[in-house]
Amino acid sequence: MTKPLSVLLIDDNPIRAEIVEAGLRHAGYVLLARLDGTHDLPARVGALQPDVIVVGIDSPSRDTIEDMRRSTEQQPRPIALFADRSDPATIAAAMEAGVSAYVVKGLAQDRVQPVVDVAVAHFNRYHSMREELDRARLSLVERKTVDRAKGLLMQRKGLNEEAAYRLLRKLAMDQNKRIGEVAQDVLTYARAFKT
Repeated sequence: MTKPLSVLLIDDNPIRAEIVEAGLRHAGYVLLARLDGTHDLPARVGALQPDVIVVGIDSPSRDTIEDMRRSTEQQPRPIALFADRSDPATIAAAMEAGVSAYVVKGLAQDRVQPVVDVAVAHFNRYHSMREELDRARLSLVERKTVDRAKGLLMQRKGLNEEAAYRLLRKLAMDQNKRIGEVAQDVLTYARAFKT
């Protein structure tokens, strides 16, 4: 059985907050706290460590969006935002700040769980793709480093490309390192001893 998600609720409207709280309780989420606004949000998020942030607001201001961005830039987490009014620029700014689900005029107790679930799923998908992109970038950088190290070994030791690669691979296995790390070490040592 999975642990229920913990939620930080931010809403300055008591009526709307009660609807969201009821929806969260009905869905089995753990409500950590309810804040009336985003003032000092990064510190509160850091202290409470919620799994999800749910925001209910009339219309998000630039300051509110910036508070949400700062609160999750070190430790990203899903944000579901319920707004009474909005415009395309505000929605775009909120999504850029890390909001995973943005709902305009759609607040009802029975919609809270699906919106939070969508926010979590969207967040997980986005971060999975971002990690995959980061791995691909690292792989590309490592591949270029390996190619440069092979070229250096070919030039300095008179090896062909396959032999240079085998040497790098053997060094990596002997040192229990990735081949990209060994290639970087070879290039660093070559620069250090360059005459």
